[in-house]
This record gives sequence, C-alpha cells and structure tokens, in this order.
Amino acid sequence: MRKLNLILLGAPGAGKGTQAEIIAEKFAIPTISTGAMIREEIASGSELGETVKSYTNNGKLVPDSVVIDIIKNRLAKDDCVGGFILDGFPRTVPQAEALDEMGVEITDVLSIEVADESIMERMGGRRVCKKCGATFHVKYNPSPAGENCPCGEPLSIRADDDPEVVKSRLVIYHEQTEPLKDFYQSKGLLKIVYGQEKLEDTTALTLAAL
Repeated sequence: MRKLNLILLGAPGAGKGTQAEIIAEKFAIPTISTGAMIREEIASGSELGETVKSYTNNGKLVPDSVVIDIIKNRLAKDDCVGGFILDGFPRTVPQAEALDEMGVEITDVLSIEVADESIMERMGGRRVCKKCGATFHVKYNPSPAGENCPCGEPLSIRADDDPEVVKSRLVIYHEQTEPLKDFYQSKGLLKIVYGQEKLEDTTALTLAAL
C-alpha cells in the first residue's frame, strides 16, 4: 500500500472527521485534527486555551502562528513516519505555503463537497452530553431519552454549532479556505468527492478517489 500524506478539505460539518477515521484505519496512519487539538487545549483551561476559546466561540480562526507550531510538533512524532491525515489544516493559502516551507510532502488533497444548506441542518441538529461525551442529532440520530442523554444529563448544543456561528464559519471557509482547492489543483494533487446522503456512499467515493 502506498504512503499517504493526505490533506482533507471541506466546510465545517461536511463529514471530514468521519472519513478521516475510516481512511486512518484502512491505511494504518494517524489523523491529525487541529480541531481536536484545539478543543483539548481549551478543555485544559490553560492561558493558551482561553485565548483559543475566544476565537472559536465567535466562529473565528485561530491565528496561523499558533496552529503551525502545534502541527509542526505533531508531525515530528514517530507515528507520522508512515503517513498521516491532516484534518482542519491548512485552512488558508499562507498555511499551505508554510507547510511547503516546513518541507512536508503532501501526496493527496481530498475535498469533500456538501451544500451549505445541508451543513446548516447537520450542525444545527447536533446535541452533545457534557457529562459522558455522547453525541446525537435531533433528526439523524436522536437520543432515546429525548432532550436528555441516556445517562440522565440534559443534552446541549456546542457553542460552535449555534446557527449564527455556523453561518460565520461557512463564510470564513468560502473566503479563506476554499482558495486552497485552486492552490492544490495547480499542483495536480486535488481530488473532489461529493458528500452523499448515506455515510457509506460517501466513504465508497472517498476510498475510490484514493
């Protein structure tokens, strides 16, 4: 199996994280999710976490310098030697250029395309349990306990799933991240996958593209 140094592109809520998990298992490589690393930093309550939180809660991007340092340290770890998946980075053309300057070789760039209207429905319906971490969706995966988690805790909407924040994130994506498609198209690395209603259909298209 060939070495895969993959960048996953797609608007917030397009399903990148799910596809990243599937690809990671198939190719036995780690998924490096800036979103997860940023959430861990916020949860830690550190000074950096509080700074990052002020950006994410308002639907704004974390500054390049912070994200690039996090990524650089992560790619230096042993588990990335055989390949990796970048989910949520780069978000801008300057970040992509910084990745090139770091000497990171990218073999594939996959963009998962989903209409904004579908994303609004997906993210606006997500519910999370702050106690046990379970996630649900009011339409696609409702909790058997209604507005509560089966563990008894009331379900809540993540701050970045609030409809106004989602709209803001989509605007930022189209303005700042979508130009990456042209950037990687010019390098001959871009592949497009159109997100389907059923997860397994999107997965089949994703694996076929790789």
